[in-house]
Amino acid sequence: MSSQSEPCAVLTAAGSGSRLGCECPKALVELSGRPLVWWAARGLRAGGVGSIVVTAPASSIEEFRRALADIDDLGVVAGSDHSRQESVALGLAALGERNAAAIVLVHDAARPLTPSQVTARVIDAVRGGAGAVIPVLPVTDTLKTVGPSGAVTGTPRRSNTVAVQTPQGFRWELLMRAHEAGASLGAKEATSATDDAGLVEAIGAAVQTVAGDERSLKVTRPLDLALAQLLAAEEMSASSASARSRGEGSDRLRAP
Repeated sequence: MSSQSEPCAVLTAAGSGSRLGCECPKALVELSGRPLVWWAARGLRAGGVGSIVVTAPASSIEEFRRALADIDDLGVVAGSDHSRQESVALGLAALGERNAAAIVLVHDAARPLTPSQVTARVIDAVRGGAGAVIPVLPVTDTLKTVGPSGAVTGTPRRSNTVAVQTPQGFRWELLMRAHEAGASLGAKEATSATDDAGLVEAIGAAVQTVAGDERSLKVTRPLDLALAQLLAAEEMSASSASARSRGEGSDRLRAP
Protein backbone atom coordinates (compact mmCIF):
# COMPACT_ATOMS: atom_id res chain seq x y z
CA MET A 1 0.00 0.00 0.00
CA SER A 2 1.29 3.44 -0.91
CA SER A 3 1.88 6.03 1.74
CA GLN A 4 -0.38 9.06 1.73
CA SER A 5 2.44 11.25 0.39
CA GLU A 6 3.20 8.92 -2.52
CA PRO A 7 1.03 9.43 -5.62
CA CYS A 8 -0.91 6.53 -7.11
CA ALA A 9 -1.97 5.97 -10.72
CA VAL A 10 -4.53 4.41 -13.02
CA LEU A 11 -2.89 3.04 -16.18
CA THR A 12 -5.46 2.47 -18.93
CA ALA A 13 -4.70 -0.53 -21.14
CA ALA A 14 -8.06 -1.90 -22.30
CA GLY A 15 -7.81 -0.83 -25.95
CA SER A 16 -7.60 -3.23 -28.88
CA GLY A 17 -4.68 -3.55 -31.27
CA SER A 18 -6.83 -3.50 -34.41
CA ARG A 19 -5.34 -0.30 -35.86
CA LEU A 20 -1.88 -1.78 -35.37
CA GLY A 21 -2.95 -4.91 -37.23
CA CYS A 22 -2.57 -6.96 -34.04
CA GLU A 23 -5.07 -9.45 -32.64
CA CYS A 24 -3.80 -9.01 -29.08
CA PRO A 25 -4.64 -6.03 -26.84
CA LYS A 26 -2.60 -3.01 -27.94
CA ALA A 27 -0.93 -2.68 -24.55
CA LEU A 28 0.62 -6.15 -24.97
CA VAL A 29 2.35 -5.27 -28.25
CA GLU A 30 6.08 -5.45 -27.57
CA LEU A 31 8.85 -2.87 -27.76
CA SER A 32 12.33 -4.39 -27.47
CA GLY A 33 10.93 -7.53 -25.86
CA ARG A 34 8.63 -5.81 -23.36
CA PRO A 35 4.94 -4.88 -23.82
CA LEU A 36 3.81 -1.27 -24.06
CA VAL A 37 2.09 -1.51 -20.68
CA TRP A 38 5.33 -2.57 -18.97
CA TRP A 39 7.20 0.43 -20.37
CA ALA A 40 4.39 2.77 -19.28
CA ALA A 41 4.24 1.33 -15.75
CA ARG A 42 8.02 1.45 -15.44
CA GLY A 43 8.00 5.12 -16.47
CA LEU A 44 5.36 5.98 -13.86
CA ARG A 45 7.37 4.28 -11.13
CA ALA A 46 10.57 6.05 -12.18
CA GLY A 47 8.71 9.37 -12.03
CA GLY A 48 7.69 8.92 -8.40
CA VAL A 49 4.42 6.95 -8.51
CA GLY A 50 3.70 4.31 -5.88
CA SER A 51 0.64 2.11 -6.24
CA ILE A 52 -0.55 1.45 -9.81
CA VAL A 53 -3.78 -0.12 -11.06
CA VAL A 54 -3.90 -1.25 -14.69
CA THR A 55 -7.27 -1.51 -16.44
CA ALA A 56 -7.06 -4.34 -18.97
CA PRO A 57 -9.47 -6.28 -21.21
CA ALA A 58 -11.40 -8.74 -19.05
CA SER A 59 -10.32 -11.65 -21.25
CA SER A 60 -6.61 -10.85 -20.84
CA ILE A 61 -6.21 -10.21 -17.10
CA GLU A 62 -3.81 -13.09 -16.51
CA GLU A 63 -1.67 -12.16 -19.52
CA PHE A 64 -1.29 -8.66 -18.13
CA ARG A 65 -0.42 -9.95 -14.67
CA ARG A 66 2.31 -12.14 -16.12
CA ALA A 67 3.65 -9.29 -18.24
CA LEU A 68 3.86 -7.01 -15.20
CA ALA A 69 4.95 -9.56 -12.60
CA ASP A 70 8.30 -7.87 -11.95
CA ILE A 71 6.75 -4.50 -11.03
CA ASP A 72 5.61 -4.46 -7.41
CA ASP A 73 2.64 -2.64 -5.84
CA LEU A 74 0.69 -3.05 -9.07
CA GLY A 75 -2.77 -4.52 -9.58
CA VAL A 76 -4.68 -5.44 -12.74
CA VAL A 77 -8.47 -5.09 -13.01
CA ALA A 78 -10.95 -5.40 -15.86
CA GLY A 79 -11.59 -2.20 -17.78
CA SER A 80 -14.78 -1.16 -19.53
CA ASP A 81 -15.97 -2.29 -22.95
CA HIS A 82 -17.79 1.03 -23.36
CA SER A 83 -15.27 3.84 -22.91
CA ARG A 84 -11.92 4.94 -21.53
CA GLN A 85 -13.81 7.13 -19.07
CA GLU A 86 -15.52 4.10 -17.53
CA SER A 87 -12.23 2.21 -17.44
CA VAL A 88 -10.63 5.02 -15.46
CA ALA A 89 -13.57 5.03 -13.04
CA LEU A 90 -13.10 1.29 -12.48
CA GLY A 91 -9.39 1.84 -11.88
CA LEU A 92 -10.09 4.61 -9.39
CA ALA A 93 -12.47 2.33 -7.50
CA ALA A 94 -9.75 -0.32 -7.28
CA LEU A 95 -7.16 2.23 -6.17
CA GLY A 96 -9.47 3.49 -3.44
CA GLU A 97 -9.45 0.01 -1.95
CA ARG A 98 -5.66 -0.31 -1.85
CA ASN A 99 -4.19 3.06 -0.85
CA ALA A 100 -4.83 6.45 0.71
CA ALA A 101 -2.94 8.69 -1.72
CA ALA A 102 -3.90 12.36 -1.95
CA ILE A 103 -2.61 12.62 -5.53
CA VAL A 104 -3.66 10.39 -8.42
CA LEU A 105 -2.34 10.23 -11.97
CA VAL A 106 -4.10 8.83 -15.03
CA HIS A 107 -1.85 7.54 -17.80
CA ASP A 108 -2.29 5.60 -21.05
CA ALA A 109 -0.33 2.45 -21.86
CA ALA A 110 -0.42 3.73 -25.45
CA ARG A 111 2.20 6.31 -24.36
CA PRO A 112 4.89 3.82 -23.28
CA LEU A 113 7.95 6.06 -23.51
CA THR A 114 6.83 9.09 -21.53
CA PRO A 115 10.00 10.30 -19.78
CA SER A 116 9.98 10.08 -15.99
CA GLN A 117 10.69 13.82 -15.88
CA VAL A 118 7.22 14.53 -17.32
CA THR A 119 5.60 12.43 -14.60
CA ALA A 120 7.68 14.21 -11.96
CA ARG A 121 6.67 17.64 -13.32
CA VAL A 122 2.99 16.72 -13.12
CA ILE A 123 3.35 15.45 -9.55
CA ASP A 124 5.32 18.51 -8.45
CA ALA A 125 2.67 20.85 -9.86
CA VAL A 126 -0.13 19.08 -7.97
CA ARG A 127 1.96 19.08 -4.80
CA GLY A 128 2.50 22.78 -5.38
CA GLY A 129 -1.21 23.46 -5.11
CA ALA A 130 -2.80 22.78 -8.51
CA GLY A 131 -5.93 20.64 -8.45
CA ALA A 132 -5.49 19.28 -11.97
CA VAL A 133 -2.38 19.23 -14.17
CA ILE A 134 -1.82 18.11 -17.76
CA PRO A 135 1.40 17.87 -19.82
CA VAL A 136 1.16 19.68 -23.16
CA LEU A 137 3.14 20.45 -26.31
CA PRO A 138 2.78 23.38 -28.72
CA VAL A 139 0.73 22.63 -31.83
CA THR A 140 2.81 22.85 -35.01
CA ASP A 141 0.12 22.01 -37.59
CA THR A 142 -2.57 24.44 -38.67
CA LEU A 143 -5.89 23.28 -37.19
CA LYS A 144 -9.35 23.71 -38.68
CA THR A 145 -12.82 23.17 -37.28
CA VAL A 146 -15.30 21.59 -39.68
CA GLY A 147 -19.05 21.13 -39.84
CA PRO A 148 -21.07 17.95 -40.55
CA SER A 149 -20.67 18.41 -44.31
CA GLY A 150 -16.89 18.68 -44.06
CA ALA A 151 -16.84 22.40 -44.76
CA VAL A 152 -14.33 24.44 -42.76
CA THR A 153 -15.97 26.55 -40.06
CA GLY A 154 -12.95 28.14 -38.45
CA THR A 155 -9.20 28.28 -37.87
CA PRO A 156 -8.14 28.37 -34.20
CA ARG A 157 -5.02 30.35 -33.42
CA ARG A 158 -2.11 28.02 -32.75
CA SER A 159 -0.94 30.32 -29.97
CA ASN A 160 -4.09 29.42 -28.02
CA THR A 161 -3.94 25.68 -28.74
CA VAL A 162 -1.85 22.85 -27.30
CA ALA A 163 -1.61 19.10 -27.79
CA VAL A 164 -2.44 17.25 -24.57
CA GLN A 165 -0.56 14.20 -23.27
CA THR A 166 -0.62 11.92 -20.25
CA PRO A 167 -0.03 11.28 -17.38
CA GLN A 168 -2.51 13.79 -16.05
CA GLY A 169 -2.40 14.51 -12.33
CA PHE A 170 -5.15 15.42 -9.86
CA ARG A 171 -6.02 15.90 -6.25
CA TRP A 172 -7.84 12.67 -5.43
CA GLU A 173 -11.05 14.26 -4.21
CA LEU A 174 -11.30 16.57 -7.24
CA LEU A 175 -10.97 13.76 -9.77
CA MET A 176 -13.47 11.60 -7.90
CA ARG A 177 -15.94 14.48 -7.84
CA ALA A 178 -15.46 15.08 -11.57
CA HIS A 179 -16.00 11.41 -12.41
CA GLU A 180 -19.11 11.23 -10.27
CA ALA A 181 -20.55 14.32 -11.97
CA GLY A 182 -19.84 12.99 -15.46
CA ALA A 183 -20.59 9.31 -14.88
CA SER A 184 -23.65 9.25 -17.16
CA LEU A 185 -21.50 10.29 -20.14
CA GLY A 186 -19.19 7.29 -19.88
CA ALA A 187 -21.70 4.65 -20.96
CA LYS A 188 -21.01 5.40 -24.64
CA GLU A 189 -17.72 6.19 -26.35
CA ALA A 190 -19.41 8.92 -28.42
CA THR A 191 -20.45 10.91 -25.34
CA SER A 192 -17.60 10.08 -22.97
CA ALA A 193 -14.76 12.42 -22.05
CA THR A 194 -11.61 11.86 -24.10
CA ASP A 195 -9.43 12.77 -21.12
CA ASP A 196 -9.91 13.23 -17.40
CA ALA A 197 -9.06 16.92 -17.48
CA GLY A 198 -12.20 17.39 -19.58
CA LEU A 199 -14.31 16.05 -16.73
CA VAL A 200 -12.60 18.44 -14.32
CA GLU A 201 -13.21 21.36 -16.68
CA ALA A 202 -16.89 20.38 -16.88
CA ILE A 203 -17.38 20.99 -13.15
CA GLY A 204 -15.74 24.40 -13.38
CA ALA A 205 -12.39 23.54 -11.80
CA ALA A 206 -9.10 24.94 -13.13
CA VAL A 207 -6.62 22.81 -15.06
CA GLN A 208 -2.93 23.80 -15.07
CA THR A 209 -0.37 22.84 -17.74
CA VAL A 210 3.27 21.73 -17.60
CA ALA A 211 5.70 20.95 -20.40
CA GLY A 212 5.18 17.62 -22.13
CA ASP A 213 7.72 15.76 -24.24
CA GLU A 214 7.91 14.61 -27.87
CA ARG A 215 8.95 11.15 -26.70
CA SER A 216 5.55 10.78 -25.08
CA LEU A 217 4.07 9.84 -28.43
CA LYS A 218 0.81 7.91 -28.57
CA VAL A 219 1.11 4.52 -30.28
CA THR A 220 -2.01 4.25 -32.42
CA ARG A 221 -0.92 3.28 -35.94
CA PRO A 222 1.93 1.19 -37.40
CA LEU A 223 4.08 4.28 -38.05
CA ASP A 224 3.80 5.27 -34.37
CA LEU A 225 4.88 1.77 -33.36
CA ALA A 226 7.87 1.85 -35.71
CA LEU A 227 9.07 5.12 -34.17
CA ALA A 228 8.50 3.80 -30.66
CA GLN A 229 10.55 0.70 -31.51
CA LEU A 230 13.49 2.89 -32.48
CA LEU A 231 13.22 5.00 -29.33
CA ALA A 232 12.89 1.93 -27.10
CA ALA A 233 15.94 0.30 -28.70
CA GLU A 234 17.94 3.48 -28.03
CA GLU A 235 16.81 3.51 -24.41
CA MET A 236 17.69 -0.17 -23.95
CA SER A 237 21.13 0.42 -25.45
CA ALA A 238 21.77 3.43 -23.23
CA SER A 239 20.63 1.52 -20.13
CA SER A 240 22.87 -1.44 -20.96
CA ALA A 241 25.86 0.83 -21.50
CA SER A 242 25.19 2.56 -18.18
CA ALA A 243 24.92 -0.79 -16.39
CA ARG A 244 28.21 -1.98 -17.88
CA SER A 245 29.95 1.23 -16.85
CA ARG A 246 28.79 0.60 -13.28
CA GLY A 247 30.10 -2.96 -13.48
CA GLU A 248 26.67 -4.56 -13.21
CA GLY A 249 27.09 -6.63 -16.35
CA SER A 250 23.37 -6.65 -17.09
CA ASP A 251 21.91 -6.40 -20.57
CA ARG A 252 18.36 -6.34 -19.30
CA LEU A 253 16.40 -3.21 -18.53
CA ARG A 254 14.80 -3.63 -15.13
CA ALA A 255 11.76 -2.02 -13.63
CA PRO A 256 12.56 0.43 -10.84
